[in-house]
Amino acid sequence: MPIDKTTTTALPLAASCDKKKKEGVIEFAQEACDFFTNSPDPFHAVANSTTKLDAAGFQALPSRDPFGSSSIIIKPGGKYYYTINQSTLVAFVVGDNYQPESSGFTILGGHTDSPNLKVKVRSKKSANHGCVQLGVECYGGGLWHTWFDRDLGISGRVLVRRPKKDNENDKKKVVVKQELVKLQQPVARVSTLCIHLQSPEERKSFHVNKENHTAPIIGTHTILQEGSEEQLNEMSDWQNGHYPILLETIAEELQIDDISDIVDWELNLFDVQPASLGGIRKEFLQSARLDNLATVFCAVQALASHSPANQNDVSLIAMFDHEEVGSQSAHGAGSPVMMEAVTRISEALLGNDHTNNNKNHLSATLRQSFLLSVDMAHAVHPNYSNKHESNHAPHLNAGLVIKINSNQRYTTNAVTGYIVREIARRNGNLPIQEFVVRNDCPCGTTIGPIIAERTGIRTVDVGMPQLSMHSCREMMGIEDLTNGYKFFQSYFKDFSSVDAELED
Repeated sequence: MPIDKTTTTALPLAASCDKKKKEGVIEFAQEACDFFTNSPDPFHAVANSTTKLDAAGFQALPSRDPFGSSSIIIKPGGKYYYTINQSTLVAFVVGDNYQPESSGFTILGGHTDSPNLKVKVRSKKSANHGCVQLGVECYGGGLWHTWFDRDLGISGRVLVRRPKKDNENDKKKVVVKQELVKLQQPVARVSTLCIHLQSPEERKSFHVNKENHTAPIIGTHTILQEGSEEQLNEMSDWQNGHYPILLETIAEELQIDDISDIVDWELNLFDVQPASLGGIRKEFLQSARLDNLATVFCAVQALASHSPANQNDVSLIAMFDHEEVGSQSAHGAGSPVMMEAVTRISEALLGNDHTNNNKNHLSATLRQSFLLSVDMAHAVHPNYSNKHESNHAPHLNAGLVIKINSNQRYTTNAVTGYIVREIARRNGNLPIQEFVVRNDCPCGTTIGPIIAERTGIRTVDVGMPQLSMHSCREMMGIEDLTNGYKFFQSYFKDFSSVDAELED
């Protein structure tokens, strides 16, 4: 009797499902890798996010105009986004069943920035023993020793003077455009001092002087000065603050004919090594800027897939710049951005209905709203496990982490923590972990307390666990990326029903 090969080689149903699930997790992580690699700064992160939203049918709103004053009308069932400074993103979906008197905002907040080395406003340093170096500024609380001996590119926003044709009188005018640049080639490097020239004390401490030790080398003086004297005489005072070769390289990348048309920029350095999967079974994702681009990626993906059908609330994501330096800017979490978003969207949806008092309506909306403040969490490090309290030591690939701190460095309380756990329970018992910092360790903070204090919106702090936070290269579990994405989807879908069961 011949052997039926189809029955002997077929996987059991459970094993087949597990394989497909694993493949889906890896595919999602690889898509995230592409996003992380292509988003070396907040400007690129926002631009790549809006590309995803455009593809999902979202409409771009002009942030300077009153909502509803343009041809785009905000209405139930609609999907919209706008940006501020090209580094902060607000996107939202209005539920089909939105009612001004009873609906609120289901908000997910995160941030687009990460610690890095930023190019100074006058980056040209005096030649130092034949080496040409860039003047850089340390942004945020980076683990600066991890930036040494890395291959570094340059990225950011460039202001370019471009000709603008006036169709009415056929004369050329000038417009200053904001264009993004990304030099993927390793143009800079911060080198360590060799071990032979260090004292035993220096080897032990490896102390980094942020001013003296972090300036990257971009070339040698003799090579880079060739042909530059003539150009120096033709450049503005701002341009003379930078090496002509840097201006030329940026101009070539952006196809700018005359470097004098570059009028300003905001540039930073980044590790050119692409994000990748790691571990012997590809369990981990290793990349720069996981804090907090992992949140940005999952939040955008979750909102893009969110359906307004049978939904009462406005589902909104707000990804802020400048969290790593305190959020105190015109487009950080400490700015009016969040309150303006709720106010402007609510008023646009209220339309010409003046039967409700606008201030009273806004106050009620805020009380019906909720903020999921999402920032990466500290997984327990196996080599430093004593840094975690044993009952609150999140593991990699073990689920989203609820962050709790009685001193209000995190906003979680019994009610907001319950909402997270209940949403997870209703959606297949998505894994949840808890983190409380040791009493003898300092505790970081997030945008959560800032927004809660300024708006009065109920807030909870959560995050996906990771290792090497604020390193030039960080690490997380790929299961946690999928867990975060699934929870965010569930949050947008189920928050209002969970909240309806809570007694005031």
